[in-house]
Amino acid sequence: MAKDLLQKKKTKDIKIYCDITKCVGCKSCELACAVEHSQTKNIFTALREKTLPKKRVRAENVSSKIISLHCQHCEDAPCIKACMSGALSKDEKTGATLHDKDKCVGCWMCVMVCPFGAIVRDVENHIAVKCDLCPDREDFACVVACPTGALFVGTKEEFEKKIKQKKKG
Repeated sequence: MAKDLLQKKKTKDIKIYCDITKCVGCKSCELACAVEHSQTKNIFTALREKTLPKKRVRAENVSSKIISLHCQHCEDAPCIKACMSGALSKDEKTGATLHDKDKCVGCWMCVMVCPFGAIVRDVENHIAVKCDLCPDREDFACVVACPTGALFVGTKEEFEKKIKQKKKG
């Protein structure tokens, strides 16, 4: 599975999608994300870190459906346009929306304009945080952690095809 996901990381316009018929709201994706972004990358020691790790994904109830919310790496990302410090940019090769924490001034404009609510405030460090597609991994922490297989990595077309096939049953 890791090799498939590594190849996906090199593909343009990949995103992490959630099959809402499979998501049970267990928050395993949130926990895996926080641990991946901790200093120790270990669930037991991450909880004792001076600065607790911040998750970049949320499992929430939306219109009576449970869904895992991630940055959608929008093609015409409003967060990039709103970012006054240039901390947000688009990777032309992959289409990913990147965040440079060293440039971030914590103005929260990106948080306010994100249509998915996928950018959150790290008040302690006075920066915004968002899904970075796990650049230090060959796979995606949230996707691997999902016990029901609700999370899917691919292009919009691949996700639509998967959902259509599921409906055909």
